[in-house]
Amino acid sequence: MENLIWVGLICGVIALIFAYCQSRKVLSFSEGTDLMKKISSAIRRGANAYLKRQYRTVAIVFVIVFIILIILAAIHLVDNFFIPLAFVTGGVCSGLAGFIGMRIATSANARTAHAAHEGLNRGLRVAFNSGSVMGFTVVGLGLCEICLWFLVLHFLGHLDANQIGTSMVMFGVGASFMALFARVGGGIFTKAADVGADLVGKVEAGIPEDDPRNPACIADNVGDNVGDVAGMGADLYESYVGSIHAALALGAAGFAYDGVLQWNSMILPVLMASAGIISALIGSFMVKTQESADQRNLLAALRKGTYFAAILAAVIDIPLVLWLMAGAACKWGIYVSIVMGLAGGCLIGYFTEYFTSDTYKPTKELAESAESGAGPVIISGLALGMKSVIAPVLIVSVCVIVSFFGTGGGSNFVQGLYGIGIAAVGMLSTLGITLATDAYGPVADNAGGIAEMSGLPEEVRERTDALDSLGNTTAATGKGFAIGSAALTALALLVSYVNIATAKMSLVGKTMDLSVTNPAVLIGLFIGAMLVFIFSALAMGAVQHAAQNIVHEVRRQFKEIPGIMEHEAEPDYEACVDLCTRGALKQMVAPSVLAIVVPVITGIILGVNGVVGLLAGATVTGFVVAVFMANAGGAWDNAKKYIEAGNFGGKGSEGHKAGVIGDTVGDPFKDTAGPSLNILIKLVSTVSIVFVGLVVAISIL
Repeated sequence: MENLIWVGLICGVIALIFAYCQSRKVLSFSEGTDLMKKISSAIRRGANAYLKRQYRTVAIVFVIVFIILIILAAIHLVDNFFIPLAFVTGGVCSGLAGFIGMRIATSANARTAHAAHEGLNRGLRVAFNSGSVMGFTVVGLGLCEICLWFLVLHFLGHLDANQIGTSMVMFGVGASFMALFARVGGGIFTKAADVGADLVGKVEAGIPEDDPRNPACIADNVGDNVGDVAGMGADLYESYVGSIHAALALGAAGFAYDGVLQWNSMILPVLMASAGIISALIGSFMVKTQESADQRNLLAALRKGTYFAAILAAVIDIPLVLWLMAGAACKWGIYVSIVMGLAGGCLIGYFTEYFTSDTYKPTKELAESAESGAGPVIISGLALGMKSVIAPVLIVSVCVIVSFFGTGGGSNFVQGLYGIGIAAVGMLSTLGITLATDAYGPVADNAGGIAEMSGLPEEVRERTDALDSLGNTTAATGKGFAIGSAALTALALLVSYVNIATAKMSLVGKTMDLSVTNPAVLIGLFIGAMLVFIFSALAMGAVQHAAQNIVHEVRRQFKEIPGIMEHEAEPDYEACVDLCTRGALKQMVAPSVLAIVVPVITGIILGVNGVVGLLAGATVTGFVVAVFMANAGGAWDNAKKYIEAGNFGGKGSEGHKAGVIGDTVGDPFKDTAGPSLNILIKLVSTVSIVFVGLVVAISIL
């Protein structure tokens, strides 16, 4: 049965071929006028320059960690030499997924704006097709990497099922490592430019968003690509492979009593991912709309594709489960876990949409509060974000309970946790199309900016504004989806850590005490919760510091370059891009390294019991805070856009200025700290798993 891994490899290649075909389709469209081409080229150059400098910075840290892992493998504190090599391949693939997505996004922005000149549906298709390049690149690269490493470990490394499971769960650390740097660095860049451009441009100067007179407008559009595309691609790649790795490890441990079921339980998540790729590919062709579509129609168009893919995947998974797990008493429970994951992802997406879209009551009420000033907008947005955590927490909780007991968790604890891991894979199995709807957002946002800067006719800007507003909602939905799957994956990784740590402790004659009354566990819980807030504070502070520099630079140019406001002189766009680049690269290191150092130091001082407490505290706190930040930020953004659409005073009103202030608070919430937390809670788990041998060997307690 282990030879079925080749099916996963073939489906991964199919996803990459489809991504290539979609990219060729996007590039076949015209970029429009010479001015549109010039603006798009400037955005592309800025994004490429930033990523090159970011990757050089990250490469230095990667080399240091790689050397440490090689040394630990040599003294047998890391299981085998495959782990340092997989650390590198995971990081490279994670970064490559983001880079490819960004390259097509920066090529699609002007093409989307020009296509919107011909019709709303045409603009939607170009933006969505560019997003599908990102989506299918992520799942294609992810599945190919997993399958290739499985083949290497089994046929070249001659490892058994247990050894493969233990090794594979450690392989995610490189992808998580790269994803955190990409998300934090890109998030700092994009939100520094966005906040600086809005505060000086909209509030002080009273000029529209993406006005070519604003020196930060090009940096703002560059930021959409390096943060919301390249960073998001690396982020979701890490989520995707992490969920499959965790399910592989739990399958090997939970079904160790039966050799056939053990191998089959490891193959199942790979074939589920394969079925998800085929389902997402078919669903992507169903995304289209009418020219007279409003926001509800546009949302329905994207939902049609994602919901169809989820339903089709659920149907295909029935024979897969019944065939592979035929000898397991819990085979139907495993299938229920898959359905819970698929349904849970759709439900989290719906409730995220409800709390962040301006077609629903919460965001409209938030926009109305702007008439009373910036203070009420901030208060209302914080309250909205806090209330929005209820649904995701309940949905994930139900998924966990049903998946655990449905797969026999009452009698076989680890087997029950396999059900949770399978639910996470189910939630992410159709990531190809889910990520396409998410990556669509930044392309539509850039298209709107190019339409404004190049002075396209009003009806074109109305279409790009509609696509942009939809993109804000889909981006928020994508973040909610990623955070929900991160919670399930982090729980599975936590259990994998406990299993591996228990085995290593038994080799030295020690046992684990995971009771809450154990001081090490209790202190670990506090450290895990604290880590979430310190990490968020560093990310938010980095945005504030970088945005402050942009504010001063934009003010300086307005003051010292005569003729900017009269369209008689061109601002120095490159200065703002360079400021954002230097600020992001400088500020991204501290929060990223913190996530790696803290679990290791905690383990050395408090032992494996303290690390389990840390992982539990970080997972629970990080999940709730991430949902709160993402939804509050998304609501603030769409409340501002709802006002700009002519409601509650419209553009230029006092309510609009208050809405912009709310959006500047929400920007680092939803695009820097919030989405980075879902990587944090998985990175601390994978780092802890990789260094568990070191902790057991030298821990004080």
